[in-house]
Amino acid sequence: MIGKVRRGGRVAGLLRYLYGPGRANEHVNPHLVAGWREPDELEPPLRADGKRDFTRLTTLLRQPCAAIGEAERVWHCIVRAAPQDRDLTDAEWARVAREVMHRTGLAPYGQEVEAVRWVAVYHGDNHIHIVATLARQDGGKARTSNDFYRLREACRAVEAELGLRPTALGDRTAAKRPTRAEREQAGRRGWPQIPREALRRQVATAGAAALSPEDFLSRLAQAGVRVRLRRRDDGEVVGYAVALDHHRTAAGALVWYGGGALAADLTWPKLCARWRRAPQDELREKVATAARDACSEEEFFRCLAEQGVLVRLRYSQANPGEVTGYAVSLPGMTRTGDRVGRGSGEQIWYAGGRLAVWLTLPRLRRRWRTGEAGWTRAEREALYGEAAQAASAAAVRIRDDPASAADAAWAAVDALRVAAAALGNPVLAKAAEEYERAAHTPFGRIPTPSPEGIRLRSAVRLLALSGVMGRDTTLTGVVLVGALASLVSAVADLRRVQQHAGQAAAARQAANRLLTQVTVSATPPAHPQPVWLRRDSPGQPGSMVREHRHGW
Repeated sequence: MIGKVRRGGRVAGLLRYLYGPGRANEHVNPHLVAGWREPDELEPPLRADGKRDFTRLTTLLRQPCAAIGEAERVWHCIVRAAPQDRDLTDAEWARVAREVMHRTGLAPYGQEVEAVRWVAVYHGDNHIHIVATLARQDGGKARTSNDFYRLREACRAVEAELGLRPTALGDRTAAKRPTRAEREQAGRRGWPQIPREALRRQVATAGAAALSPEDFLSRLAQAGVRVRLRRRDDGEVVGYAVALDHHRTAAGALVWYGGGALAADLTWPKLCARWRRAPQDELREKVATAARDACSEEEFFRCLAEQGVLVRLRYSQANPGEVTGYAVSLPGMTRTGDRVGRGSGEQIWYAGGRLAVWLTLPRLRRRWRTGEAGWTRAEREALYGEAAQAASAAAVRIRDDPASAADAAWAAVDALRVAAAALGNPVLAKAAEEYERAAHTPFGRIPTPSPEGIRLRSAVRLLALSGVMGRDTTLTGVVLVGALASLVSAVADLRRVQQHAGQAAAARQAANRLLTQVTVSATPPAHPQPVWLRRDSPGQPGSMVREHRHGW
């Protein structure tokens, strides 16, 4: 059973629509099934011409608003049973309506003469419309805060009571869906994507790959997304909004969406929580960025200095003045000291090879000599392997310690988004969209950081720095997708145990898609095509021999 809440300001017009034929003559036998009084007492009478007279009912519903001198405000709630459910009786729909009004706090049980006035109309298709005016009969104001979530609670309660098909808890994990107006506008103008959904994908991908707030804003600008920041008086950023150039109002103004209007985990505080990392991870990301952008040794060390990285060079003992290696650190990266204070304040240095094998100075020099731009394929494959190991470790954490697995489950969606972009794989992109709801923590909470979640995010940020590897199937790509499939399966099992049906279904659907992709990528063609190879045989120069080619 699902419900939807709308608000308006004309109760008379709404009642006429509910009792009318509908837009396609779909309304059948409209009548009241419940209200703040008995339905028989409130039912609009038939006039001589056969039409309903709504004068008395409209006047009664408006009276509390007029008594406190407020404009008419209407609360309109639609509650619908699932197509698989049986047709409910009028008495059962009356039970549903009273439970909704009680749980939302608009008309609690026992307050029929003090609370708001309301009626419930049934006109076929196994659903009802609840109409209430938002003014209490005792002179108070009706409170509607969190009414949608209280409505979900009421729907789930009557599902269990009446034996109906169960639906997911309203736990704020689902992404914000486009409105009907947004869908129709995109259709009229021939846009391939609805702006809200396009922005959600772009912001989510940029947030997953970004190393910092500045990098996040830069990635959005490169994607053609307009950004507007909201700052406090001291200049600190506390929020943002995004827009697309082609999405404008009739007056030509841009249509802006705040991060929270796109998804629960895309608000500014939750994006900043993603970018928090251990100092060693931050250091490695800075060094990797410099290695990617530099074309020479001098440029590499200059890039490190520009990022605020401290550098210490190692010189050859045999050839004084010859640099054989380097170590790096960050300001404030010092030892805390032992019990007696030894080592306190001493700078902590990391050799390039300690950060990553491919960050040693000899490896970097070899690349600079060959003149290769960016990272080599071998270096990218090393990053893929590291991301796969981090995903496997996160899956183990989720299975072994479900109580502290929320951060690892949240980090998994970043891994899927970045892997999809790096591999250029639309299957992974679709799996990331399907999994997104399972990644969210119920009711918008920020999970407590975990070592596995931090490691996975660091690995996928480095993967994003490597650029697009291509859609060709490689062993490292298959291994990474397999590790992500195992991680998403672990999250599906976790959500099932937690009885979060909607999240469990989303994760299971994404896991099945990933497992299918692994199977397809790792399976040779059923009918390999033969290829003719030239072979010189005695007496038959240039004869041909058939060999099989698998094409992968």
